[in-house]
Amino acid sequence: MASSSESSENSESFLRKRRGDALVSDSLSHDSCSETVQDEDSTKYDKKVGVSLQTGTYWLTRIVLLRAIAFIYFVAFTVAYNQNKQLIGEKGLMPCKDYLRSVKRYVGGKIGFAALAYTPSVLWFMDWNDMDANLDGIALAGMALSGFVLIMGSANMIIMGVLWILYHSIVNVGHLCVCVRAGWESQLLESGFLGIFLCPLWSLSPMPRRCPPSLVSIWTFRWLIVRIMLGAGLIKIRGDRCWRELTCMDFHYETQPVPNPMSYYMHRSPWWFHRFETLSNHFIELVVPFFTFMGRRMCMLNGVLQILFQVVLIISGNLSFLNWLTIVPSLACFDDAALVFLFHRSGRARQTLLQIQTEEASGLKPPPSKGMLIRRVLNASLGILIAYLSVPVVMNLLSSRQMMNTSFDPLRIVNTYGAFGSVTKERTEVVFQGTLSVNHTGEEVIWEEYEFLCKPGALDRRPCLISPYHYRLDWLMWFAAFQTYEQSEWVIHIAGRLLANDSTVLSLMGHNPFQSREKPRWIRGEHFRYKFTRPGSSSAAQGKWWVRKRIGPFFPPVNLDGLRSYFQSRSWPLPGSY
Repeated sequence: MASSSESSENSESFLRKRRGDALVSDSLSHDSCSETVQDEDSTKYDKKVGVSLQTGTYWLTRIVLLRAIAFIYFVAFTVAYNQNKQLIGEKGLMPCKDYLRSVKRYVGGKIGFAALAYTPSVLWFMDWNDMDANLDGIALAGMALSGFVLIMGSANMIIMGVLWILYHSIVNVGHLCVCVRAGWESQLLESGFLGIFLCPLWSLSPMPRRCPPSLVSIWTFRWLIVRIMLGAGLIKIRGDRCWRELTCMDFHYETQPVPNPMSYYMHRSPWWFHRFETLSNHFIELVVPFFTFMGRRMCMLNGVLQILFQVVLIISGNLSFLNWLTIVPSLACFDDAALVFLFHRSGRARQTLLQIQTEEASGLKPPPSKGMLIRRVLNASLGILIAYLSVPVVMNLLSSRQMMNTSFDPLRIVNTYGAFGSVTKERTEVVFQGTLSVNHTGEEVIWEEYEFLCKPGALDRRPCLISPYHYRLDWLMWFAAFQTYEQSEWVIHIAGRLLANDSTVLSLMGHNPFQSREKPRWIRGEHFRYKFTRPGSSSAAQGKWWVRKRIGPFFPPVNLDGLRSYFQSRSWPLPGSY
């Protein structure tokens, strides 16, 4: 203990002596984000934390990045554990076993390279007769590994690689229920892949002395945030005239997939504030990303603005873990000197960083080993791979027919992103209703409504706050509301399950009016237009958050007998036959 303390004191003393030494500036410039460092900047930093730290190193940045990635993975695997069985399990709405069988038939009936290339997933090699256990096992393993990385702040390439493979296995068999239009799934896979190359091969040390963070890895994350923002900004300019007319924010808070309580108040902001929001959105998505390439200070300014932007989005709506995930690559805009305030002054990571910088400044850095040389080749190969896979992405960004949330390779290593290329001007909702009446016609029929866990339903129910958690079925119902039931056949599948009081589907819903009662005899889908109440209005005084107006039927009343042939024609198991 004494030697450790003495070493720490010597390290700090050595660095303090070098405050005014002009040689410091020669050792600070490690990448284009830290090309120039003024002595007065170091002095200001000294006054704040008491020690002088070199800029342009990323030991602490790696720890922060790994913990951030692990946090998102933990949330994603938790969502999978709680919902995948109901969505893609044995009794799920769209069983992944059926999907795997269809892919197997498509590629010639064999589980080989063609099947893996089409749908990369370890589920190919697991027992298909116990798919629920497989899905639970993958989710639990992912939660355990991501929890370990989150707590320890370190990982090796093997752990991060396994996390990436496990989540790939879920997303690729999720077809509709897991990843429909969900750009965040591809974004998490890309972030996880880049995280693999942040880590040493074997070591679990947070500060592996023989494996410094690669600048190539740091820049792949920076390139990711540039593509995310530019993709989102360009798709808006090209996709909907309201973004060009600065009016989109007049509608967004009310019509977004799953509003939260703040959405209600932000929707009622003055018109000029909505114009300011839209202009700010264009500035942050179309201009600020270029700050990444303009030196260390501007690079950090980009990181700060992007993080603040995502925090505002988190506060104003439930967009799954999308905004939390977008913060991750923004963290790569900061070096150790910028992130040191996150670490305890006497903590091991900070003290180790001081020792490393002391040794480097005094010329005591050990010569590169064979493993370090191999790692440099690996890092260079990563840079070449990302550059090669970025070509179609850049071409898509430059195209007037830009696609959003698209993958150009089966492993989803480099993807194109975008969000809210068009904004719906009115909110419509599908409301499931059931009745115990023998006949579904007549004024005396009493229809009772089902409630989902989070999406708007009952007018007096306050919008929920769940981010970064995610209710997948609620999100899918938002898409269904501006389609037809013929385009979203799984809605009829839900209706059949509700007729059978099926516990699998009902576990994804918030309220079953027929709980502990006999099964409903008829189910129908009603189409409503929802609007936020106006603060101070009579509806708001009655405790209502929403007002609604009926548009018409979304699908007509159905019963089990009427659905029998419909289910059989689609090879769906009959409700209640499990």
